Amino acid sequence: MNTDSMAFATPKENLGILLGLVRAEVVRAMEAELAAQNVDLRFTQFLILKRLARLGPMSASELARSVELDGGAMTRQLDQLERKGYLRRCPHEQDRRALRIELTAAGDAMWQQLTDCNERVLAAAQRSLDEAEREQLHDYLERVLHALRDKN
Repeated sequence: MNTDSMAFATPKENLGILLGLVRAEVVRAMEAELAAQNVDLRFTQFLILKRLARLGPMSASELARSVELDGGAMTRQLDQLERKGYLRRCPHEQDRRALRIELTAAGDAMWQQLTDCNERVLAAAQRSLDEAEREQLHDYLERVLHALRDKN
């Protein structure tokens, strides 16, 4: 190997750092898309709307787990999104003590508007990959996720 080219080579990042850097860039790109659309949402709020749109109503604790927030942070995010009219807290059908979080019509409309932003960011993130590589990356990440979740 040419020693001149080695001087410019950077060491490969470990998997944890690389995944963190990729996530940070996706967050940055998505927040830039939101700003370009004049949408007053942060990435975490976008994720909350996305989870509710894709998975339907759920408890605040289920939602917090799905977007990796603690209870206090989730309450603040829900309060802000509720004030904006994007979601509501409704009594649970089977448990009167519990609440379910669901999108309002305005929240669903906002999600529909954001779907294109989401697709643009994800497409840009994968633009250097062909279709087979995209599928392979998805498969690898799913397998890593399953391995981390499998405690056996």
